[in-house]
Amino acid sequence: MTVRVIFVSPAIGPELRQARFADEASAYGVGAANGGVVGDGAVGDGAADAGAVDDGDALDEAGVRAARALRPDLPVASHRFVSPSARCRRTAEELGLADAVAEPALRGCAAGRWRGRTLDEVAAEEPEALMAWLADPAAAPHGGESVRQLCARTAGWLDGTAAGLTGRVLVVAEPDTVRAAAVHALGVPDQAFRRLDVPPLAVVELTGRAGRWNLRLG
Repeated sequence: MTVRVIFVSPAIGPELRQARFADEASAYGVGAANGGVVGDGAVGDGAADAGAVDDGDALDEAGVRAARALRPDLPVASHRFVSPSARCRRTAEELGLADAVAEPALRGCAAGRWRGRTLDEVAAEEPEALMAWLADPAAAPHGGESVRQLCARTAGWLDGTAAGLTGRVLVVAEPDTVRAAAVHALGVPDQAFRRLDVPPLAVVELTGRAGRWNLRLG
């Protein structure tokens, strides 16, 4: 049986506009002791506590309008999942997917001590560490998660949970999670991760059958 997994990235909001590594205290309502923060916007083991957070500030007005405009274009899906970040949950709500299941395996890449900081701030304070992180998929100079680990985790969800489903699956997921999914579907080295751009509300479809994933364009 074939499964179609349709990923949608979050709508625009303050963190995306500022190129800021997510801070779980503001984005997820959990403290640092509860789990790792993710680079493009989710938490680690503390994700289950995020449901108590007010997601109202996760998107700006333009993001809300754009998500509502996309809503009629999304297909009906029998399975719906969402990354546990505030911006993904809010995007899911505006897309009419308020009942989507929060899936910790689809969280973004943990940013360690860089959480809450902008890319420019990290570049000014830790230029060599940032260059290493951008150049080497195995590097995690921030003490969080490497791109390689993110890609492996995302591949595990696709080949495990998603591969066991049928029909359409809608997933509102962090941009870096969408990139990791595309890397796995194409079977390319994880160095290709940095070559993929995922703008707000990008729609990326993967089709899976017999242990193989294809990336559908158009």
